[in-house]
Amino acid sequence: MARILAIDYGKKRTGIAVTDELQIIASGLTTVPTDELLQFLESYLAKEKVELFLVGEPKQMDSSASESEILIKPFIEKLKNKFPTIAIERVDERFTSKMAFQTMIDSGLKKKQRQNKALIDEISATIILQSYLYSRK
Repeated sequence: MARILAIDYGKKRTGIAVTDELQIIASGLTTVPTDELLQFLESYLAKEKVELFLVGEPKQMDSSASESEILIKPFIEKLKNKFPTIAIERVDERFTSKMAFQTMIDSGLKKKQRQNKALIDEISATIILQSYLYSRK
C-alpha cells in the first residue's frame, strides 16, 4: 500500500502529515514554506509512494467556503498537473487549528512552544488526516 498525505495549506506555511504504509496511523511530517511546497512534495514523492493527497477545506460556520479557498483552488490545479496519477480529496478542516492548540496544551507544551505556528500547522494536518482515517472505518 502507499501512503496518504494530508496538506493544511496556508498563505505562508503549509502543514503536512502522512500515514504509515498500511494507512493506519497519521503522523505529522513537517511544515514547509508554502512557496516551497511543490518542490518539497516532488522530493518526498521521489522517495515514498503516495496514493492520495488530502487537502484541507476551510469553511465558515454556515458551511460556505472561507476566504482561503481563493488560494487553495489554484494550488490544487497545480497539484493535479504536477502529480496527475495521485488522487486528491478535500476534508473539512473547521476547528483543526483550535484542536491543534488544545492538543499542545493537553500534551504539556509550555506557552512559548505553543506559540510555534509551524507546529500548529503540522498538528492541524495530522488532525485532518486522522479524521479522514476514522471516517473510512
